[in-house]
Amino acid sequence: MQLYAAAVGFSVLGSVGGLATASIFLLLGDNLRIRLIPWLISYAVGTLLGVALLALLPEALASLPPGPALATLLAGVLSFFLLEKLVLWRHCHTGHECEVHTSSAASLVIIGDAFHTFVDGALIAAAVLTSIPLGATTAIAVAAHEIPQEVGDFAILLRAGYSRGRAFTLNILSAAGGVLGALAMLLASQWVPQVLPYVLSFAAGSFLYVAMADLIPDLHRGGVEGGPAKQLLLIGAGILTIVLL
Repeated sequence: MQLYAAAVGFSVLGSVGGLATASIFLLLGDNLRIRLIPWLISYAVGTLLGVALLALLPEALASLPPGPALATLLAGVLSFFLLEKLVLWRHCHTGHECEVHTSSAASLVIIGDAFHTFVDGALIAAAVLTSIPLGATTAIAVAAHEIPQEVGDFAILLRAGYSRGRAFTLNILSAAGGVLGALAMLLASQWVPQVLPYVLSFAAGSFLYVAMADLIPDLHRGGVEGGPAKQLLLIGAGILTIVLL
């Protein structure tokens, strides 16, 4: 029972924790927010790469031969590519370069975010069922990359005409998908426990995709004072966070 409580708790940390932190950025001026977000993105890249390559993938390889483990990782990368192409997944980190202006399109962002957090919650639960420390590092990586994404979601909803209160409420509802994802994984693990290593490898692929196809291109556009050196330092800090946990 404690393990299940930890799985749900860490899923809340990953989804709602990132959202709560992102909501603070609503109180900041646009100029300060735009300056800080690239710092968060650099740190998020480090946590995602660290947990994918130094935690999730090694744990999967401990139970699976390299061939199936890496094939599942590849499936994770391609699945997230497909989800993004189908607009089920929307990544926008400031709201200033997004092309979502209508209420219907903004609603699609909320639906996509709910699906996003559902998958994240399932991945966190799978990590917790493997080990508590792995669940903690996975939740931190999820929360780190949720912060800039949620800031972007808030900006999109505000530009579509939603009030701050309604935008926050809708994001809270979508964040609840993380808990549902965790519960779904807990139920599935009882029936098919041998699937856990595959879920970990799939999670590694998904985190690699988000870091390398979504976040790193943002870093190439600049925005962090000090340029590549500071970006690399912040990426290293994210990796170090995972190593030390």
